[in-house]
Amino acid sequence: MSTADDLSPAERYAGYRRGREHPVFRDFESLYTFPLDDFQVQACKEIEEGRGVLVAAPTGSGKTIVGEFAIHLALATGRKCFYTTPIKALSNQKYNDLVARYGPDQVGLLTGDNTVNGEAPIVVMTTEVLRNMLYAGSRTLLGLGFVVMDEVHYLADRARGAVWEEVIIHLPESVALVSLSATVSNAEEFGEWLETVRGDTTTIVEEKRPVPLYQHVMVGKRLLDLFADSDVDAAAGFVKEGAPVNTELLRIARDDWASSRMKDRRSPRGRSQAGGRGSGAKQVGNGRRVWIPSRFDVIDRLDREGLLPAIVFIFSRVGCDAAVTQCVNAGIRLTSPEERDEIYEFVEASCRKLPDEDLHVLGYHDFLDGLTRGVAAHHAGMLPAFKQCVEELYVRGLCKVVFATETLALGINMPARTVVIEKLSKWNGETHADITPGEYTQLTGRAGRRGLDVEGHGVVLWQPGMNPREVAGLASTRTYPLRSSFRPSYNMAVNLVHQFGRERSRELLEQSFAQFQADKAVVGLARQLRKSEDALEGYREAATCHLGDFMEYAALRRRISDVEKNAARARKADRREEVLDSLARLKPGDVIDVPAGKFAGYAVVVDPGMSAEGPRPYVVTADRQARRLALMDFPTPVEAMTRLRVPKNFNGRNPQMRRDLASALRSRTHDLAPPYPGKGGGRGGTKAPLDSGTEREVNRLRSELKAHPCHGCPEREDHARWAERWFKLDRDAKTLKRRVEQRTNTVARQFDRVCEVLTALDYLEGDTVTPRGRYLRRIYSDVDLLAAECLRHGLWDDLMASELAAALSVLVFEARRPDDATSPRIPGGAVREAVGEMARLWGELDALEREHRLDFLRPPDMGFAWAAYRWAEGDELDDVLGSTDLAAGDFVRWMKQLLDLAGQVADAAGDLPLRSTARDVVDRIRRGVVAYSGLTD
Repeated sequence: MSTADDLSPAERYAGYRRGREHPVFRDFESLYTFPLDDFQVQACKEIEEGRGVLVAAPTGSGKTIVGEFAIHLALATGRKCFYTTPIKALSNQKYNDLVARYGPDQVGLLTGDNTVNGEAPIVVMTTEVLRNMLYAGSRTLLGLGFVVMDEVHYLADRARGAVWEEVIIHLPESVALVSLSATVSNAEEFGEWLETVRGDTTTIVEEKRPVPLYQHVMVGKRLLDLFADSDVDAAAGFVKEGAPVNTELLRIARDDWASSRMKDRRSPRGRSQAGGRGSGAKQVGNGRRVWIPSRFDVIDRLDREGLLPAIVFIFSRVGCDAAVTQCVNAGIRLTSPEERDEIYEFVEASCRKLPDEDLHVLGYHDFLDGLTRGVAAHHAGMLPAFKQCVEELYVRGLCKVVFATETLALGINMPARTVVIEKLSKWNGETHADITPGEYTQLTGRAGRRGLDVEGHGVVLWQPGMNPREVAGLASTRTYPLRSSFRPSYNMAVNLVHQFGRERSRELLEQSFAQFQADKAVVGLARQLRKSEDALEGYREAATCHLGDFMEYAALRRRISDVEKNAARARKADRREEVLDSLARLKPGDVIDVPAGKFAGYAVVVDPGMSAEGPRPYVVTADRQARRLALMDFPTPVEAMTRLRVPKNFNGRNPQMRRDLASALRSRTHDLAPPYPGKGGGRGGTKAPLDSGTEREVNRLRSELKAHPCHGCPEREDHARWAERWFKLDRDAKTLKRRVEQRTNTVARQFDRVCEVLTALDYLEGDTVTPRGRYLRRIYSDVDLLAAECLRHGLWDDLMASELAAALSVLVFEARRPDDATSPRIPGGAVREAVGEMARLWGELDALEREHRLDFLRPPDMGFAWAAYRWAEGDELDDVLGSTDLAAGDFVRWMKQLLDLAGQVADAAGDLPLRSTARDVVDRIRRGVVAYSGLTD
């Protein structure tokens, strides 16, 4: 055995270094009572060594520990760390977590709604706040060492995803980026892009779940395994494709399908199923057996199986509220008396700042009744204060069941023992669509609480017509690629040009993930193009002729063919018009000669069949067929050759009537001369002659062809075959080249079009942002340009604060469904006039966008104007909500967006009087439920 004295100096130094490696991480690791997973250890060590990391791992696997290490390292090295999240609720939750660990002096919060200790060494914020800081050159960025981007896969979000890419591109190089993502199939591609724009970055992909997940289907009151082997890959983030499905489920599906095809006419409507009460099946009017469990049955079964707490995903706000009501009415009670007292005290304390008169309007007592029983809803229509109560009580284990919409799956820390999905389809804003494998994985991924559960459970409720194999497909390996949604906005353009000039801005945008993905696709196309170009050279060589330039000769041959084809096409188009005219002249009783098709020959017209789709004459043929003909049966025009009387009550389905009419047709056409077999090219016809101009052109080209030296080559046709291959491949290569050109510089070309619009409006002048452009630099709304133009034209200058609130609301509000915005109520006078001018201005900007092939600005929506006006006027919550169809949570959300925009308008207005009016708007609407932040005091 070697002693220290036996080791060389190099070996002794290596041992010393191993003992001293990653000291900050070892200090951090000691804070946890459980061992960290390998992927967490690797990521933390990479960060301590000075590299950025991308961690892609399943929901609930503990990615945030990596972000918390970045915070720990920042404090240990005297630097700042910003922790960014996609939504304010997640920012608030993270802020409270970090305050609990590091104390309120060390942690700040910036969300737009709240500004707390913004100069602290640790600041939690929404990603938009950081983007705005970067453009404004905020002093808060000084000393920044790390940025954690939680839920970075959110950059695929169509509405807000571009913000993530803006931040990643514009952060100073000295800042280390820690990116935390859900499992995506192209994590390596995303990591490769991060390395391109941020420098040294390590991609770490973890596919194992810390808590195994078992998949089930609930049929009636029975909880059946989805897969035949219940242990199959339960520790993975997904199940391997092709895993066998439970045969019992397949049998139930077959029975369900069969019963849907067999209507038992003897069963009285609504009679209960013969299987009895305990079968879990219900009877519907057509005798079909279904096994749809009730919400009470679901909760009761999970409770008896020890599978609570649970999140039940119902893709409807109304459905979530109804589920709570159903459970309360059924007398469900999942809490002990001690738990009920604790829940009551917590909710009362949390909501004490809400005005008493508002609590009744908000359904507070029903909300509290449900919570004390252990059940609650969670959706965007709820008051934020109520949602935060639900989240906190759920994490404490006091709320046992939450009925939630999918918005809960966006990163809020509410892990469950069991996740239930009621239906596998949801309303996506336009139609009811099936959920994707990625959505299924995101939802069920919340099942299994680390450190609390040995296993998690995903449950899908049986629905009529369900195919268990399709459910298994959702839970199996799939690709969930991260796709960039980046596009340059007007606000982005003026800020970039102000900071970097137009050319440098263009180069920065070409670093976006959107362009990176487009370029990667181009790589494959370019490879095909290179192969095509090599093959073209080979074909040209094979077509070489010792007598002359054979490609020139082949081009003459193609030219003759093209001229003749074009002439034929022109003749065909002319002939088609003649055919349509001739069919339009037909009348019932006309005897015609059908030129082509299966029913060619003599026929009598029963109905000309004119419609919007074109003529479809209904005829009876000489061989007693009654058919509606198509345009393809008439390559040439037709004329009535004679006439027959068609009975008014003629019915083509009556064989006797068809025989009688066909007999009359044969008699009437017996003496007619048979049609010339070559007429019109219909049945073996000849080509129509070329017009004189085309004929002269063809004759000239033929003369050139005969005079060409290659015309007499004995191997001419062999050369011609190679030349023809060259021409075909050349056409394909040109198509490929166009596709490459369309994908290259796509983001930069869009930026150019944005700059052209801004130049036309005098916001930009070359590399300079004009004085007009300063309005736009401060406005980050998705209708930024319209807001800036309203400012520039002074549309809001003469409005009072309440009137300005109403006018600004039309820029932030969007009805959930288009029909929600019908006939909105708008305050009269100055507001109505201002909103009318805003709509007119939007029309002008929309036309300008179309001219430059852009489509950024949505039209103003007046659906919130009355509520904004009345709230700013000081009306009670009950009165304001009573005048709209909005839920309390929606009302608060739109008000907070209105607060954001009013603040931006105040900043953009500079020293104009509008500045003080906009600030007055902020003061007036930040009251009551809107002012309540929900942060723990």
